[in-house]
Amino acid sequence: MIGVLLVLLLLPFLLYIAAPQIRKMLSSGVCTSTIQLPGKVAVVTGANTGIGKETAKELAQRGARVYLACRDVQKGELVAREIQIMTGNQQVLVRKLDLADTKSIRAFAKGFLAEEKHLHILINNAGVMMCPYSKTADGFEMHMGVNHLGHFLLTHLLLEKLKESTPSRVVNVSSLAHHLGRIHFHNLQGEKFYHAGLAYCHSKLANILFTQELARRLKVLSSPLYMASPHQAVALQRTLYTLAQSTLNWFGTHPS
Repeated sequence: MIGVLLVLLLLPFLLYIAAPQIRKMLSSGVCTSTIQLPGKVAVVTGANTGIGKETAKELAQRGARVYLACRDVQKGELVAREIQIMTGNQQVLVRKLDLADTKSIRAFAKGFLAEEKHLHILINNAGVMMCPYSKTADGFEMHMGVNHLGHFLLTHLLLEKLKESTPSRVVNVSSLAHHLGRIHFHNLQGEKFYHAGLAYCHSKLANILFTQELARRLKVLSSPLYMASPHQAVALQRTLYTLAQSTLNWFGTHPS
């Protein structure tokens, strides 16, 4: 009890000391690149809100043809129209994608491959966080199924198109929470033990491992398809900075 009271008494002082660093972190996430992306095709999952929406807007602002891959098509259409008005780019399209259903993932990939000749940027951003225990349409624990397995399958289905469109890039949005994650093969579906927070951490660790392994395999093949896995930061701006810089810097040095 004494320790708790001491922490509460010291909290204002600690916040005062940390204020300059917090202010610096919140204000530093500004992408200064002026690289344009005309002729590039991008897919952003979960693009109807949050980080995905802001990323899609930035890509559209730079002239890319952007697909908003969303579970809720109606919300996606509203966001697409908003982005079109803000950026003047009419090449902002919405397609149905439910990462909790492999049939939906396969249908999205099939439709996209029939519609587009190229894919230069795939940003796997969508995800669920700390939801009550539930399973996907295919029986996977929801966090692992949506955050990792859904994007794993999507990337696999679009991989050849990405290779054909090089230079290209896949961005898997992860989180610093992956440090708390573990891959429990004896309890992948959370049926023996489940904690919503840890389930999220496990899925974010899976994102990191997937990114690293695919990057290793592509390196062995000497493929100019690159992988990146930025972390979700406390500040949205900082995350967008990482996303934008990792993608735009690549296209800036490889304009083809």
